[in-house]
Amino acid sequence: MLLLALDTATPAVTVALHDGTSVVAASSQVDARRHGELLLPAVDRVLTAAGLRLDAVTGIVVGVGPGPYTGLRVGLMTADTFGLALGVPVHGLCTLDGLAYAADRSIADGPFVVATDARRKEVYWARYADSRTRLTEPAVDRPGELDIGGLPAVGAGALLYPDAFPDAREPEHVSAASLAALAAERLAAGEELLAPRPLYLRRPDAQVPKNYKVVTPK
Repeated sequence: MLLLALDTATPAVTVALHDGTSVVAASSQVDARRHGELLLPAVDRVLTAAGLRLDAVTGIVVGVGPGPYTGLRVGLMTADTFGLALGVPVHGLCTLDGLAYAADRSIADGPFVVATDARRKEVYWARYADSRTRLTEPAVDRPGELDIGGLPAVGAGALLYPDAFPDAREPEHVSAASLAALAAERLAAGEELLAPRPLYLRRPDAQVPKNYKVVTPK
């Protein structure tokens, strides 16, 4: 097994290789506006660090979000392209699950919350029983409308809104290393992962204006 994992659902452009036992190489850069520019060089950098070629990869793992439309689609389209070119399966994982898997051991064995920045003064979030078990479906809400019962929380959304998440902790962004490790664990257990399809939770920012008139000739 050699999994190439990537995620662009948050400001982090993150890539990793996992051989089924451990992470072989990884790269993460935080830049919310340059996903498309940074992703492929990161893949090349990780492969070079591992001394491997792309055709050695046996599967692709990609974070499906939730995340903003523009960044999220970069990772998903790249994963689909690699999968088609290499003839290997493409597995999806919830980005929030990757963050939960990387949570500090001090909270990973008890209930906690994962929250990422959804912009528009909202967060994408979910509640977890432990680092491997999600209790609720991912949702998007305003932090002030949430009642998390004082649970600890990880992710950029939690760190950004301390009033709503008084016990906010690292990690801030997901890492492909965590996604790859979680995927390898679940695949080894015979679990079926998600289809590589985007989890947006809301409409994209760019929309056709109401009462739009077609002006092209018939």
